[in-house]
Amino acid sequence: MRKLKITGAVILLLAGLAMIFNEQIKCGIVEWMTNSSLKQPVRDDDSKGNFDFKKVRAVDNKMVAKAALSKNQDAVGKLSVPGVKVRLPIFKGLDNYNLVRGAGTMKEDEKMGTGNYALAGHHMKDGSLLFGPLENVEKGDRIYLADRHHVYVYKTTLKTVVDKHDTNYIDDVQGRKLVTLITCASGMTGESRRVVVQGELICKKPANRKNLKVFDK
Repeated sequence: MRKLKITGAVILLLAGLAMIFNEQIKCGIVEWMTNSSLKQPVRDDDSKGNFDFKKVRAVDNKMVAKAALSKNQDAVGKLSVPGVKVRLPIFKGLDNYNLVRGAGTMKEDEKMGTGNYALAGHHMKDGSLLFGPLENVEKGDRIYLADRHHVYVYKTTLKTVVDKHDTNYIDDVQGRKLVTLITCASGMTGESRRVVVQGELICKKPANRKNLKVFDK
């Protein structure tokens, strides 16, 4: 009986270690994919994307593995929030494989520097990855976007937590040039709250080497 108990304890220990290391491996692959995509040049935002919110799934091991083996879609831009160390590629739409390596645009026709440029991203259990650090954003923090031609500088004016069904924050607001970043309020499966960070455009700069340094890791 004692031998059975010891064997059971060992099995549980090994299972626990396997789960821990699987999580570490998953996070390591996500970080590698993010950094690899961020180093690539961006393309013009002229393709079609998937904008079906209902098809977005939580990040799991299978999704990360498939994303790592799939063809990497070119990013249409870059995002940087230096105050919380967020630096990510931006992809067109809400494709699950793109959302495990960066941010996704939430509306089909949105353009940087005009209207309300809305981006979604995952909040993983490792809060340092993807959009997890947004929970630490403060009013006044700078948010940078870049496309092939310009760097757009925004100042954070709003940070709030809302229900997942409260989607009015991504709507355009007449006379205002905004960026809106949305993620889950935690890395827990089934999280129903969303962190919303919003900023107002303060200037636009040419996308030269000096101005693009803010996106370097």
